Amino acid sequence: MPEATQGGAAARIMKSLKRVMKSRQVTYAELGRRIRLSEASMKRIFSRATLSLARLEQICEALDVGIHEIVRLSAEQTSEAGEQLTLEQETALAADPNLLACFYLLANGRTGREIGAELGADERSVRRWMVRLDALRLIEMRSKLRARARAASVIAWRRDGPLRRRYEKQVRQEFLQSAFSSSGEALHFVSAELCQASYSVLLRRIERLAAEFRDVAELDRALPSKDKRSVAMLLAVRPWVFSMFEQLRQPAAPPP
Repeated sequence: MPEATQGGAAARIMKSLKRVMKSRQVTYAELGRRIRLSEASMKRIFSRATLSLARLEQICEALDVGIHEIVRLSAEQTSEAGEQLTLEQETALAADPNLLACFYLLANGRTGREIGAELGADERSVRRWMVRLDALRLIEMRSKLRARARAASVIAWRRDGPLRRRYEKQVRQEFLQSAFSSSGEALHFVSAELCQASYSVLLRRIERLAAEFRDVAELDRALPSKDKRSVAMLLAVRPWVFSMFEQLRQPAAPPP
């Protein structure tokens, strides 16, 4: 890496650093405090998108993230990685549960050998799945049963696509079976009457939270599997009236 970041690469690095700050809720003021710079100085560094390697190392240390992770995130901004698959790709995954599981694990940083152990499959089976995923351009195969995912860690299923048609009902039922009372679980259900402006604000904030989930997943992709566990988050909002209230509504009295 050069002594100072320049041009488009610098902008991508700064964007990646901002993603880390956002996902970890670190403000410019807080980051400046950690590296003994003023908030104004931090904003100037990020707006100009120029910093020395020494400063980059300092910022990464303050954010508890490795430079290699920032470089990887920056590179992925210009790669083929996307959050939505093609119809052909979704159809192939929906038709083969093993292929879908293999892809999910690869997209989350697992090696072929780890996938074999996770799914109880031999190396030949895993290699066959990986060859198929490579042909679908979902991964790029590498040596020693490793691969680089061409898609993001968090995939947005098509609204009326084959994956949703096959699995959405089952996923909803299984996910909501929990009482959400154990440590590390959370469920908040609230209902109120909102004006359109407030409802629009709420929708935007939910979109931002989903984006933050994706950012965290990308940051954690390269971590060892022993340091991670599968986590799911369900976000839902819509205009809705509880059926009990609908039943309580009395029909209007006929005019006299």
